[in-house]
Amino acid sequence: MQQTRERAYAKINIGLDVLRRRPDGYHEVKMIMQTVDIYDDLLLEKTAQPGIQIQTDHEELPVNRDNLIYRAAALLMEDKKMTEGVKITLTKRIPIAAGMAGGSSDAAAAMRGLNVLFDMGCSVEELQRLGVKLGADIPYCIVGGTMLSEGIGEILTPLPAPPDVHLVVAKPDINVSTAFVYGNLHVERLQEHPDIDGMVQALSRGDLQGICDRMGNVLETVTVQEYPVIEEIKQVMRKKGALNALMSGSGPTVFGIFTDRKLAESAAEAIARKNLARQIFVTGFLTV
Repeated sequence: MQQTRERAYAKINIGLDVLRRRPDGYHEVKMIMQTVDIYDDLLLEKTAQPGIQIQTDHEELPVNRDNLIYRAAALLMEDKKMTEGVKITLTKRIPIAAGMAGGSSDAAAAMRGLNVLFDMGCSVEELQRLGVKLGADIPYCIVGGTMLSEGIGEILTPLPAPPDVHLVVAKPDINVSTAFVYGNLHVERLQEHPDIDGMVQALSRGDLQGICDRMGNVLETVTVQEYPVIEEIKQVMRKKGALNALMSGSGPTVFGIFTDRKLAESAAEAIARKNLARQIFVTGFLTV
């Protein structure tokens, strides 16, 4: 095999709680992660020259060790003491700095692709063990699907997939620093926490309304205050028929859950018409 392709799927958080800040500076979380049908493409090719080459269609992204794909590839190749060369070409669709784990998903896809391309024989658990060294979302992105995520994000419990829905995913024309959001989150002052346990139960029953009623993200307390456009997008989605709408991750991407595709498309059009977001998708959950 001389080349292989991998899709790197985006994620949203249908529930995100932060329990405490640990002495080591990390935050302990309890959240439900869900893959959505928006993805980047990675083409991995063996090269005659040793080393790692990164190529991308997006000027904003670095192509050196500052790119998480590069670091993930280097980590895996060093762990396996590989001296071969690889070129990784990234076609980007997932919004950047959006709270959708685009960089982590790309890194996870690179690791999966290298495992196949060079017939490394790594288990999922081995890839996850290495990946968490680079980012807490990477172990989840290795497998995707519907997961309860705990610890710093590395403790994963598979959950039943939610019912099929139509999603509107809208990323306003701003970039949000995850470090800024967590750095300005005061866990001890939080008045409300989302009912993650109740959402797990609703998922087990296939209860879409129960899932939507429990949607919540404590990071909104920081990001929405800094960027009010997030709340504007949520309100448009709800007025257009969303069962609920929420910011994903540290933001600024907002998603709304619809049972009717025409309503979802109407919401997407309204958001575009109001110039609230440039990147808007009408899509759905991806179950694996």
